[in-house]
Amino acid sequence: MPPKRNPLSLNSLQLKTLTLLQELARVAGRTPPDDMPGIAITELPDPHGDHFHLGEAVVAVRDATGLRNPSVWAALERKGLIRPKLPEAVILTPLGQEYDTGLRDSILHRSSH
Repeated sequence: MPPKRNPLSLNSLQLKTLTLLQELARVAGRTPPDDMPGIAITELPDPHGDHFHLGEAVVAVRDATGLRNPSVWAALERKGLIRPKLPEAVILTPLGQEYDTGLRDSILHRSSH
């Protein structure tokens, strides 16, 4: 039997937010301040107009509303995907890093040039 897609039953906003946190960890992640497992994210992107840049990708602001939504952060923390260390950072746990959201290609738009 194949593994269940979205085993933690994250909603759409939580999946989008986790996808963006995973990409932030890839492009700008740091070692957590407490040497616990995971990757520290110390800055969230600032949008300009209707998008923002995340490494080589462009992200529509409409796909990033969860980045500043306390309810989404609480749900991701409750499910063990992040550990807030606010205001310094949010730690993406190993489970958060490995969780397959299935959204990477649909919300991280990459140019072909």
